[in-house]
Amino acid sequence: MEVIPAIDLMGGRCVRLYQGDYERETVFSEDPLEVAREWVRSGATRLHVVDLDGARLGAPANLGVVRQIVSAVGDPVQLGGGIRTPETAAEIVGMGVARVMLGTVAVSQPELVRRLCGELGSEAVVVTVDARDGLVAVSGWTADSNIPAADVVRRMKAVGVHSFLYTDIARDGTLTEPNFDAIAEMVHQAGACVMAAGGISTVQHLSRLADLGVAGAVVGTALYTGDINLPEAIETLARRGERCSPSA
Repeated sequence: MEVIPAIDLMGGRCVRLYQGDYERETVFSEDPLEVAREWVRSGATRLHVVDLDGARLGAPANLGVVRQIVSAVGDPVQLGGGIRTPETAAEIVGMGVARVMLGTVAVSQPELVRRLCGELGSEAVVVTVDARDGLVAVSGWTADSNIPAADVVRRMKAVGVHSFLYTDIARDGTLTEPNFDAIAEMVHQAGACVMAAGGISTVQHLSRLADLGVAGAVVGTALYTGDINLPEAIETLARRGERCSPSA
């Protein structure tokens, strides 16, 4: 299971929000590029970048910073936030982003998601399932829908999506614990290609997610506060994988 550091961008800075609330922002760095380099130096194999301004506005607002990150690091980058047209998605992939993450359009424009899976390839498309009390939130988590998370997964699998990121909004940025029951259900619904986020604050949480069959854990606040040490977490999961392998 990959441990994927989160870099959330707002106003060109690296920030974290508490439960997705734009009024409860903590600035962790004025230099997101250096943050990206540090996570790669620490062993990250992928970076999770979210344009928070773009998610709220409906169009990317920090692409200059994203370009710098993509150019400076060798790891693949997945980007979300305000990607709501085929032109925007194509531009982002064209600048070297490995995966575009789609949330709002998965609810409002499922045929656009089908089109992007065809044009970009399913491997380049991730649908983000951001849930509050089991129902999906959209527009940068500022608006709730009445659609259960499981329904979004079923609809998106039908249009060709293979990869999903599930986030429990109530746990995001709280350093509590993941919603393991909901994540287990998501893995059951979606299959093997599920990433999880929200409330991950210990290496034990990461191990439990690996037990559930999660492909990647997106970790933000716990890395910035030091509750999780990235090299130690990667090493622990690697040792655990060796113990569980058939040849061990």
